[in-house]
Amino acid sequence: MGTDVDVRPYEIAVSAEEVDDLRERLARTRWPAELTDAWDRGTPVGYARRLAERWRTTFDWRAQEVRLNRLPQFVAEVDGQRIHGLHVRSTRADATPLLLCHGYPTSCVEFARLAPLLAEPDGDAPAFHVVAPSMPGYGLSTPLASHGWDIVRTADAFDRVVRALGYERYAVFGGDVGAGVAEQLCLDAGDRVVASLVSTDPGAIATAYTPPTDHLTPAEAERHQALVAARTEDFGYLQVQATRPLSVAYGLTDSPAMQLTWIVEKFHEWTDPAHDLPEEAVDVDDLLALVSVSWFGRAGDGAANLLYETAHSAAAWGRHHDRPQGMTAFGTEPLMRRILDPDGMLPFWNERPRGGHFPAMERPDDVAADVRAFLGDPALRESAATAAQGAAAPGAS
Repeated sequence: MGTDVDVRPYEIAVSAEEVDDLRERLARTRWPAELTDAWDRGTPVGYARRLAERWRTTFDWRAQEVRLNRLPQFVAEVDGQRIHGLHVRSTRADATPLLLCHGYPTSCVEFARLAPLLAEPDGDAPAFHVVAPSMPGYGLSTPLASHGWDIVRTADAFDRVVRALGYERYAVFGGDVGAGVAEQLCLDAGDRVVASLVSTDPGAIATAYTPPTDHLTPAEAERHQALVAARTEDFGYLQVQATRPLSVAYGLTDSPAMQLTWIVEKFHEWTDPAHDLPEEAVDVDDLLALVSVSWFGRAGDGAANLLYETAHSAAAWGRHHDRPQGMTAFGTEPLMRRILDPDGMLPFWNERPRGGHFPAMERPDDVAADVRAFLGDPALRESAATAAQGAAAPGAS
């Protein structure tokens, strides 16, 4: 069991100089002209200024640092790349090791509320040993040490980290790019992955990566085309970062206002559409803590590069595996299952009307319930928990 990866306990400790520098940069921000309060051209200037002022003045980073440090963390080095993440080990002997894989543009901070729910559930509900690394170049898995960190290489690194923490077999949960990592692990890690659960939302069926749709009825095809058209102008961020990541990295690294608005725009676009503003979908301090970690980690560069690497990856798509897979869908859209599971072959599918692209932050209780319902299956738990006996203490190797 284990790998040659060195894993060490870690606590977040941002220097006073870094915190002061953030506030000073926010105070000196040069703002664009305020011409509209609509979101169709990006984050509105008036909204951005108010949120940046909250970040600068009333947001308590030290309180958030303490909150995050209540969760055991680790730092590892894989192929020269620093990997930071959460390692929240359950007190339950029958707990299942579970790898959580975030997507763009977040980090392991996305799982700060979900991890304790999974590790210490009420009653005799299934429990999990949670390992939640930030992708290379995201959060505090920085700086990006080299090019080439695509989904395939990231999946291999995560597999090595999980095994270094003492878990030879484990389940995996992921959304967005993290769903791609989960799929890659099913392909490459074989039966070390006991099962995979992926979260999705209506945006997943309106992208260039949407599965085949030739089975749709004419009415369904028309609706699908309308969904695709509605998302077309949402992909400017992807076009830039998948082609010229360094061009946008200068602004994301130098301007906290740009890092803030770059992330917050996606929370406006992709969270539950029932909410008008990002802070109505997720806790505003949780959102600012996530942005802060990206800022302090100088993660704009790395996050952009992963999208570039993924777009230019030579990975062989279309491979098949035999790992049990499930899907939890957030948001009301009948076409999600018609496109993502047209024959009803997935052993687990659940749709939830509320939530969106960031369900671990928007609806953590719902995510925890679906993880328990599928990945907490007794047969899977017995298989994985046996391999977890004697695993390392939180954050240790």
